[in-house]
Amino acid sequence: MKKMNKSIVILLSFLITACSSGRYDMRHDSAPLRKPTLLEQLDAQVIQVDKSTAASRAYRVRGKHYYPMISEKNYQASGVASWYGRKFHGHLTSNGETYDMFKMTAAHKTLPLPSFVEVTNLDNGKTAIVKVNDRGPFHDNRLIDLSYSAAYKLGIYQSGTGNVKIKALLSSNAKIPATYIQVLAASNIVNIQSVASSLSKKYQLKNKISQVNGIYRLHLGPIKDQSRAQDVLNSLKQNSHKQAFLLYSHDKL
Repeated sequence: MKKMNKSIVILLSFLITACSSGRYDMRHDSAPLRKPTLLEQLDAQVIQVDKSTAASRAYRVRGKHYYPMISEKNYQASGVASWYGRKFHGHLTSNGETYDMFKMTAAHKTLPLPSFVEVTNLDNGKTAIVKVNDRGPFHDNRLIDLSYSAAYKLGIYQSGTGNVKIKALLSSNAKIPATYIQVLAASNIVNIQSVASSLSKKYQLKNKISQVNGIYRLHLGPIKDQSRAQDVLNSLKQNSHKQAFLLYSHDKL
């Protein structure tokens, strides 16, 4: 019995230590020990890239819900920019890339990932083009979080924040993705077909059933209007389909 109690104490101590250590090695963020090179301050190249499906889903942070955009086309905004550095360096971003504080990247709460934006420092006129590949900053008064290199180029790394204007950039061959809703996934095709017919009539949307490795997936769409897509999703979640989520695709499902 004493050996068992001792084992439990050791296990609990391990779990507490693991939880308190958190995801990051550093408690507070800080600047790197060197300045970025001129090469590391070159603008990000605006290219056509596939959007991250996982990062396109609605999410919640600190009790607040965020709904990512379908497309960044015509997006412009002004607000406060901040930057993040050593604490997050080497960790995964929201779309699965590894954060490198010496690359020209940024985080935004709702832009599609990845996206490209031109950032202009309204206080000194300096500009930079960055690739948005992460979520944040989760402060009500912050618009965008810049990598260290981007903040250095824009001249806001010393103050920590700066007033900026951002404008989304699209490559010349960029295509706007279509919006679908994945309602459910199951192994019973009969049940899927019954639900598909019922929901198509209710929401006046086309349905598509696909099969991968013995699992059938039911999609509704495409839905052209983002607000309608969100309304349908909310309705589905309130009516026994809590696992439903928005799905964006450049190809017809």
